[in-house]
Amino acid sequence: MNAPLLAIKDLNGWIDEYPGTRKNREPLRLLHDVTLTIGQSQTVALVGESGSGKSLTALSILRLLEENTPIRISGSIRFEDRDLLTLPPEAIRRIRGNRIAMIFQEPMTSLNPVFTIGNQIAESLSLHRELGAEEIQQESINLLARTGIEDPENRLHAYPHQLSGGQRQRVMIAMALACRPVLLIADEPTTALDVSLQAKILDLIKGLQREYQMAMLLITHDLALVKNMADFICIMKDGSIIERGEPSKIFENPENSYTKKLIQSIPSKSKPAQGDSPPLLKTEHLSCSFAAESGFSRLFRRRRKPILAVDRVSLVIRKGSTCGIIGESGSGKTTLAMALLKLIKSDGVIAFDDIRLDTASTRELKQMRSRMQVVFQDPYSSLSPRMTVGEIVAEGLGVHRADLRKTEKKDMVAKALEDVGLAASIIQRYPHEFSGGQRQRIAIARVLILRPDLLILDEPTSALDMTIQAQILDLLNRLQEKFRLTYLFISHDLKVIRAIADDLIVMKQGRIVERGPADTLFRNPRDPYTRQLFQSAWYESYLTAPA
Repeated sequence: MNAPLLAIKDLNGWIDEYPGTRKNREPLRLLHDVTLTIGQSQTVALVGESGSGKSLTALSILRLLEENTPIRISGSIRFEDRDLLTLPPEAIRRIRGNRIAMIFQEPMTSLNPVFTIGNQIAESLSLHRELGAEEIQQESINLLARTGIEDPENRLHAYPHQLSGGQRQRVMIAMALACRPVLLIADEPTTALDVSLQAKILDLIKGLQREYQMAMLLITHDLALVKNMADFICIMKDGSIIERGEPSKIFENPENSYTKKLIQSIPSKSKPAQGDSPPLLKTEHLSCSFAAESGFSRLFRRRRKPILAVDRVSLVIRKGSTCGIIGESGSGKTTLAMALLKLIKSDGVIAFDDIRLDTASTRELKQMRSRMQVVFQDPYSSLSPRMTVGEIVAEGLGVHRADLRKTEKKDMVAKALEDVGLAASIIQRYPHEFSGGQRQRIAIARVLILRPDLLILDEPTSALDMTIQAQILDLLNRLQEKFRLTYLFISHDLKVIRAIADDLIVMKQGRIVERGPADTLFRNPRDPYTRQLFQSAWYESYLTAPA
């Protein structure tokens, strides 16, 4: 039997106490005897929630922690029959980017904003391959072309901010493949991308892996994502690998209770459409446009043709239902939501509970805003770090219920927190003291306290782990039933939309290309664009998953 390409054995990581902490305190253990192997051309998935130790394990392979963090590592990491943990710094630098390459989760923070794409690809080529300037340029062009970047010659001169999210991730893949590594570490490579880009990037990585005969360590919090990607799956929790096996074993016969919990967290069931409910919100030929400008100063700025972000959209959202909106980044989903709330200018009819918002005065709109609320994508940035939880949740009452006494407000805050599953005793604490799921519950309590009729949810679960996603979806379903809420739910995650939506709208380039009951559209999409969104191989399992 051939020796594995990579063999991690009894990997431990810990951090000593920081200055100012109690003396004689035990070091904090981060990794606990992590053991895994990766064979030639094999794909091994490391799956777990945030804080489970996945990325720490990956960074330990390339020894990217020892110089910049207080984390200490022990154990054995053998790669091509050499222990990486015992190599001198010069030797490990020859391996990084050359024999082992890594694709990071967020390309915008991984790429240097002050260097062109060409310069950043050339860096790896010049460090590890003996190529001349012209050869480096041609190889950089070939790499961009191979990863699907259009017009690669001109893209070499672009800066990261001039590319889309999908293009930046393709550049990261090109940089990782520059020296033809034998092991690729992909750390959440699709988390920040919309559904169609996820499928394209995963297909690209899988195709390049076969072409270059690379092994891959795929790190993700999404267990369903790896079902058709990995040859072997390792489940990680609290710094330990708690279960391992082939996908068929993990999905069909899981042994650990945590693995079962992850599988149960995969949304799989659509709700029946609320076809008999009366309309709450209607639009007719709603359009939003933005004036595009070019130039570097006001004096030389040139106006271009306006960008039509929402193009004559007509929709109906029924009381007590959940209308899901899906589409790629830039399709107009969030712009449509902001237009419905009258937070941006628009043309066309917007009728909320038979009241015309498009012709309403500023005073009338202010009176309506308590009935139309929004929960944003990122609970880390949507809550003010300078305000206590009590102040955050009560903020809307100061605008819409100024008649309330202080004690009444405090009671309403406590009730709103209890409604979202949080204790009233947290009102004096600050957002940074809570997890992502708890922060999103606080964000929901902030809008729920006003007892709105319509709640717009803009990617409310995309920043959360799968089990936390499931908890938030369950919470939203319970709140909807209890308070007869109506939801407009925006997401690029098809699993989440399928689990919560009654009706579905598919948007492309500002227009609605298909609409209908969610379950019907998921099982029988008619429009080619909708079929394309549902086309990725990893998603097929959701359509046939048992309820």
